Amino acid sequence: MLLLEATFIFFAALLASMFGLGGGILYTPFQLWIGVDFHLAVITSLFLVFFTSLSSTIVYRKNNRVDWVLGIIIEIPTVTGAYTGGVLSYYIPVIYLRWLLVVLIFLAAYLMVRPARETSHTLCSGGESGKRKIFWWNRKLGGERYSLNLLCVLIIMFIVGNIISMVGISGGVLKVPIMAEIFGVPLPVAIGSSAFMVGLTSLGGLLGHITFTKVNWGILFLLLIPVILGAQIGSRISIKMEREKLKKVYALFLIVVGVITLVL
Repeated sequence: MLLLEATFIFFAALLASMFGLGGGILYTPFQLWIGVDFHLAVITSLFLVFFTSLSSTIVYRKNNRVDWVLGIIIEIPTVTGAYTGGVLSYYIPVIYLRWLLVVLIFLAAYLMVRPARETSHTLCSGGESGKRKIFWWNRKLGGERYSLNLLCVLIIMFIVGNIISMVGISGGVLKVPIMAEIFGVPLPVAIGSSAFMVGLTSLGGLLGHITFTKVNWGILFLLLIPVILGAQIGSRISIKMEREKLKKVYALFLIVVGVITLVL
């Protein structure tokens, strides 16, 4: 059983790190399928997400793909919204939350493959040139330049925090396309920064869960071996892949996840 779990977790970490995800959208369902207790599956998932994030972030940092300041700023409204979403979820029937999750996954896939905008200037993105007005924030990372409307970012990520908390995902599946296609953050930077952010989100959740559940830390640390290996390989594949090809592969991955979520 442990070998089967370790094998799946290796490939899940590889895929997750390629696209700046934590992997929770894969870790938790598989554990439930093989009969792991729900709360223990969640704790294991959050633990593994944190180290998937840590391992892949190391690679992205070395290649100058992580906007640390942007990541921290985005996490503030996301975590705040996540608390509100957690409360709201108890007033919404589970069937509706399941459909919401599927819709969000397909929406994220569409955002990645939709035709390119005629202009890079939108309500939330000022393109490379930026704007010298209140709430506009010019960023530069390596050879990439981008400009964001900070007020727009805070409002949208608060809403995203509500939604991801209600449907029980770490948020990378939505953060990457939102950052890349709505905020105008270059895709490689969006993926690298998301890999860092999902670690922060999962750590907060893990600290809350271990207060109430007894954990076999020996098993968890054994599972770190396939997680770290998978995350290292996946993040290196992502760095070498062309941007447009990466978008298409990411969208295909989301569609597969959406279909599986729909039929299970």
